[in-house]
Amino acid sequence: MAEVLVYVDHVDGDVRKPTLELLTLARRLGDPVAVHLGVGATAAAEVLAAHGAVRVLAADAAEFADYLVAPKVDALQAAVAAVSPEAVLLPSSAEAKEIAARLAVRIGSGIITDAVDVTAGDDGPVATQSVFAAAFTTTSRVTQGTPVITVKPNSVTPEAASAAGTLETLDVSFGPLATGTRVVSRSPRESTGRPELTEAAIVVSGGRGVNGAENFALIEALADSLGAAVGASRAAVDAGWYPHTSQVGQTGKTVSPQLYLAVGISGAIQHRAGMQTSKTIVAVNKDAEAPIFELVDYGVVGDLFDVVPALTEEVRARKG
Repeated sequence: MAEVLVYVDHVDGDVRKPTLELLTLARRLGDPVAVHLGVGATAAAEVLAAHGAVRVLAADAAEFADYLVAPKVDALQAAVAAVSPEAVLLPSSAEAKEIAARLAVRIGSGIITDAVDVTAGDDGPVATQSVFAAAFTTTSRVTQGTPVITVKPNSVTPEAASAAGTLETLDVSFGPLATGTRVVSRSPRESTGRPELTEAAIVVSGGRGVNGAENFALIEALADSLGAAVGASRAAVDAGWYPHTSQVGQTGKTVSPQLYLAVGISGAIQHRAGMQTSKTIVAVNKDAEAPIFELVDYGVVGDLFDVVPALTEEVRARKG
């Protein structure tokens, strides 16, 4: 059976949820072979095996941490040469998409980014994308080389499937460009205790209608009652009400949760581009003509300062 390479997104061996989703998709195409770069491969291999990885190709070198993406591209290129896979799957994070693009150029292949589904086809993997503010769904496939496909988080529910997960060493030779850009310092981000925005199953975002940084406490309270991440529109971020790291939109982060709540957000195309593939969208806005209502599954026309506290209390009451 053909093998499919899956790039492992992890933090010191702690495998992140998008990788488990990729393994679930990879099993539709063939036998998943995970590529783990950096420390923690032994611990990660157990999790990867439990989700279908038949093999785990691991490489650990200082270059992966000390430099930007080029060393990881070298490693994936070596994995492609060793496996001759049916496809290469990566998560649609900013770093992974850059790795994917560089890899596609290196191996002379086509690339598809931000897929929301991947299935087997007669002529190779078929990727589904949601485009133009979710107005259209497209299917496409790579016609040259080994398909390189990035998939949005929360596109599929991870499914456990026990496999061998044999840990193997991946031999990597770094090219002259691998050490071109060094990471000189790191500043750990302060933890909020909430899920990572791009991986969260539920996201609650506030916009211009929140009317001030102090009022984002309402958004945070609703998010915490739901176990959700907090997002913000560009207008709210530009006004200094919430950090740029939480911006959802074309110039911010792209999210694809199971549930997206847009509170006080008008629904400009810039914002819609970052959340249009959410499975269920709910909006709260006092303007019944707001563009966001064209996109939603459920809309509440009302004052968010009345609706959000009431919703938060109802969620807490139902949770007991």
